[in-house]
Amino acid sequence: MGPTAGLILADLGADVIKIEPAPKGDPTRTLKGFGTGYFGFFNRNKRSIAVDLKSVEGQAIAHALVKSADVLVENFAPGTMDRLGLSQETVAAINPRLIYASLKGFLAGPYDKRLALDEVVQMMAGLAYMTGPPGQPLRAGASVVDVTGGMFAVIGILAALRRREETGEASGVSSALFESCVFLVGQHLAYASQIDEPVPPMPARRSSWAVYDLFILGDGEQLFVGITTDAHWRRFCETVGRADLAADAELATNNQRVAARPRLMPLVAEIFAGLDTAEAIALCETARIPFAPIAEPADLFDDPHLEATGGLLPTTMPNGTKTKLPRLPVRIEGADLTIRSDPPALGADTDAILADLGYDAPAIAALRRDGVIVDPAA
Repeated sequence: MGPTAGLILADLGADVIKIEPAPKGDPTRTLKGFGTGYFGFFNRNKRSIAVDLKSVEGQAIAHALVKSADVLVENFAPGTMDRLGLSQETVAAINPRLIYASLKGFLAGPYDKRLALDEVVQMMAGLAYMTGPPGQPLRAGASVVDVTGGMFAVIGILAALRRREETGEASGVSSALFESCVFLVGQHLAYASQIDEPVPPMPARRSSWAVYDLFILGDGEQLFVGITTDAHWRRFCETVGRADLAADAELATNNQRVAARPRLMPLVAEIFAGLDTAEAIALCETARIPFAPIAEPADLFDDPHLEATGGLLPTTMPNGTKTKLPRLPVRIEGADLTIRSDPPALGADTDAILADLGYDAPAIAALRRDGVIVDPAA
């Protein structure tokens, strides 16, 4: 959550300083498996300073940073900021105008001392239940709750900054994994309140749409197709030359087609089974119906739309790997929300930041000698 919030603010133009623990830095720098992608994606456009916040000298550096900052974002376990001398009350005494954003597993309440992870709250908030087949709860295929929690934090931060402009008063902002995940399943809560039976997981649902399915194509590939309106249906029938289906009174409306799915789906499946991928895509484009080939993440590196729109930003990872990673998915007229700096090496900006805070060269050397800060060249 914290790195996501910082990434969004940095992409929007903020000067984001990432305070990493000395001497080893952010643990996500060395994660394996899927974690290998964490640091490189969530930390572009940030500056890095590596500080031992458990030391008196390190806390003094943090207090100096807080003094001139607009926003502090923390994503530690409950109680950690208090132990580091960076509680909301402490930093408010240093900078009364500071927006203090605290990102946790749970908002204040009975669960707020629990530790949480993305997958943990997906299980307890019903998202995993809704994602997997019956009896097989399954986490979503990306860190959707971490990212969403960071997004909600940014919304709160921007609102708090606007309020400060109007009133002169700073505000605390809180965001949490559990409540973010509950928000994501809000539509299912609304559904549950209006029916007399358990809400089925998405794979076992009765679709609201007559055709909203995966189809096997003639070349063995899969294509997802959604025919969700009566206009979609008429255009589909016209494009495939099936006037008989268009004229079938029992298939005239979406609700009729839903009722007729046992008869309808084999007919549609047969049509797509006779087409290869290129032909099926051409059909859907001509009929102007929603469709999607089934992509793997790596396929996006060569996606023609992302290539044409600059949707992926050239990025050099901390280990030197050159790649392309997703741009912030918004456009603001007059603003270039691009990459200004690659994910930083550990402590890459420590000396420059300390110099800006008034530390001279001998003082910086002493901090490095005492292990309070990290040598960027180490």
